Amino acid sequence: MHPSPSRRAALRTGGLLAAGALLPPLSAEQAYAATSHTGVATPHTGTATPHTGAAAAYTGAWRAVPGILARIRPPAFPRRTFRVTDYGAVGDGRTMNTAAFRAAIAACHRAGGGHVVVPEGRFLTGAIHLRSRVDLHVAEGATIAFSPDPRDFLPVVLTRWEGTEAYNYSPFIYAYGERDVAVTGRGTLDGQARLGPWESWYRDSGPQGADQKLLREMGSTGVPVARRVFGDGHHLRPKMVQFYRCRNVLVSGLTIVDPPMWTVHPVLSSNVTVRDITVDSTLYNTDGCDPECCSDVLITGCRFNTNDDCVAVKSGRDEDGHRVGVPSRNIVVRDCRFSGRWGGMTVGSEMSGGVRDIFAEDCEINPPDFPGRYPVKYALYVKANKKRGGSIDGVHIRNFTGQGVERDIAFVTMDYNGGEDGTLPVSVRNIHLDRMEIDGAQTVLRLVGLETDPLRGVHLSRSAFTGIRGPDSIAHTEDLTFRRVFVNGQEVPRP
Repeated sequence: MHPSPSRRAALRTGGLLAAGALLPPLSAEQAYAATSHTGVATPHTGTATPHTGAAAAYTGAWRAVPGILARIRPPAFPRRTFRVTDYGAVGDGRTMNTAAFRAAIAACHRAGGGHVVVPEGRFLTGAIHLRSRVDLHVAEGATIAFSPDPRDFLPVVLTRWEGTEAYNYSPFIYAYGERDVAVTGRGTLDGQARLGPWESWYRDSGPQGADQKLLREMGSTGVPVARRVFGDGHHLRPKMVQFYRCRNVLVSGLTIVDPPMWTVHPVLSSNVTVRDITVDSTLYNTDGCDPECCSDVLITGCRFNTNDDCVAVKSGRDEDGHRVGVPSRNIVVRDCRFSGRWGGMTVGSEMSGGVRDIFAEDCEINPPDFPGRYPVKYALYVKANKKRGGSIDGVHIRNFTGQGVERDIAFVTMDYNGGEDGTLPVSVRNIHLDRMEIDGAQTVLRLVGLETDPLRGVHLSRSAFTGIRGPDSIAHTEDLTFRRVFVNGQEVPRP
């Protein structure tokens, strides 16, 4: 359960205990899907995009990847099912079902775990809080539609908002301090954000700006987290799905649409698998998947049509990020399709806790059969500055293909947002791009180091770029190398 700012005992959810024999646990590939009115379920194996780069050698820094993948094991769940309709849920798109979800999850957890099944229908609800050993399974034809009323996401919970800890509106699906927890299935999570006030809070100098500034000041000046209370009367948008300090997490198979802010946001969590999901998030500032201060993460076979970064690795913001001081590390992204507005594969800008050992392979930029509302601006986007401080060490990209990049193939900047008047030391080093094949961009590289803190170690190899309209832009960068790199048919000479 999540802590409360008053430090009083957490509320306990109620509900009837569902009966059922404990059968051998199912692996992640055998998450249940409801198939009948009686609660009978059949295993669903999923159809994640196969890994196409298996022949690529695990050499150099990539030698770490098999060990990372061996540690990432999706949770397994007992073969019990708890249909939300058995706890009073009505899938008519109008009835509020928050209490029914709470009761079904409580019963599943108290029984030792299993699958809380959402059958076909449209189920309106407020915040859903998951518990250990619970798989929330959204069957094909089922939609969980989240209320457009902010009051349905109270009371506030401990969360992280743009890299700073605070108490705020609950994420739409939330878990704090839980183990073996999942959201799976071929159904849909619909944030219905366009029906609520969320976008108006952000766009056109909306009221979010004042609360955003206040929270950042609280983080920078060390105001205790228990006093950083937002929620009702404030305007910080909640995340869609957030796992906070959790272990053994799975998000699989879902279509997620119309979130109010970042879509899938694991924080301070480990052993996380996000696979075969489709994200359609076209409001402002709606990243696809943002692992923050996480370790041993696999994001695979996913499709991102976003109005911000597709995958963005983060680790906290400014002084508050240094206070928590936990890096993101050992993250593997593969076989994904990026149709987002900013970065395809992104690191930062909230990176104050440090980022290292990030691997992304076999991804496609702006695929023609998965067009996004906005083209990707950068296949790789790395954002840091001296206000954030901290370090990024080891971002390894290979076997990316694609077309129509709006700006640069790779934009690495240590002066994000003009530096924000920061004075902390910042380090970005060891950026590798190998076997890239992309048609169409303004430039291949835009590299912005600092005179006081140069960018170190950017290496391109065995790649071909066509339709490049302008020259690279390089500032304060040391150890930049090219090996068998072709731009518009001409090999780039080695430095």
